[in-house]
Amino acid sequence: MDKIVVEGGYPLKGEVRISGAKNAALPILISSLLADGYCTYSNVPNLKDIESTRELLINHGAKIEAEGDTVKIDSGGLNNHEAPY
Repeated sequence: MDKIVVEGGYPLKGEVRISGAKNAALPILISSLLADGYCTYSNVPNLKDIESTRELLINHGAKIEAEGDTVKIDSGGLNNHEAPY
């Protein structure tokens, strides 16, 4: 792992929250189709691509609950196997 060493001055302290990565979240959300029951994902970015993927999953029969950066997907009721485009 890379690191930055700061010499002298005052010691650095604190935390940095790293936002979720869209390119990682998209295939992870799709992978919920393979699960039996609920999948819960956190740190999911609120972006148009993510919203489009959620709409696609809903079109296939998945039930989705989203609150903040957490998304809960139930793929137990899948009933459609064609994308709407």
